Amino acid sequence: MSSDAEAVGATGTTGETVLSVSDLDVSYGKVQALRGVDLEITQGEIVSVIGPNGAGKSTLANTVSGFKEFDGSVEFMGRSVADRMPEDLVEEGLIHCTESRDLFGFMNVDDNLELGAYRRGDVAERKAFVYDLFPRLEERKGQHANTMSGGEQQMLAIGRALMGDPDFLVLDEPTLGLAPVILEDISEGIDAIQESGVTIMLCEQNVTFALKHADHIHLLENGEFVREGPPEELRDDDYIRESYLGG
Repeated sequence: MSSDAEAVGATGTTGETVLSVSDLDVSYGKVQALRGVDLEITQGEIVSVIGPNGAGKSTLANTVSGFKEFDGSVEFMGRSVADRMPEDLVEEGLIHCTESRDLFGFMNVDDNLELGAYRRGDVAERKAFVYDLFPRLEERKGQHANTMSGGEQQMLAIGRALMGDPDFLVLDEPTLGLAPVILEDISEGIDAIQESGVTIMLCEQNVTFALKHADHIHLLENGEFVREGPPEELRDDDYIRESYLGG
């Protein structure tokens, strides 16, 4: 076994801090969307931020990706996000797959993917990785994005994010509105992405899905973290079971 492999723990993490958030406040005018948020994500982890619609998950995702002004501290790889533009963060390996997917509808699958490697990543190598991850995309590589199903579009959005060769991937609501059969494809894809060495922040309403794909969970309600811990612990939490898992 190599020394690098030996340094990785049982969860696939190395202990190096990728994202550090401290005392984070974010507002939209007079409405405070996040207050006093603390979060740390280490290399190789999947950390899931769960919570209902409107809790502040997308605001958190947009803030760590450099799209929102904030009070407090947000550091990616030891440097403040406030000191960099979003495109700089992309070049440094922070890639954000948004809730809205942001696909180019009248472009085909192949062209959408190639755009994902515009600022970072080897096109041929990354495309081979994405098509291996989601074979359905390769089957439809000549199809316009706006003619695809919601699940296929979500695979394409994740695939395009992966084209940028992320070190840290922010996934915002990847399962929203998807059928169970597509959820399984997305589930297997996320497992494979983590196994490839990518650190992930997963913002997700589907608590059952998030519990399956996380080394650590944070429950966000009304802009504040109200529960946090490993999934096996939170799965048995009475409040989470009654409020989010149907008792």
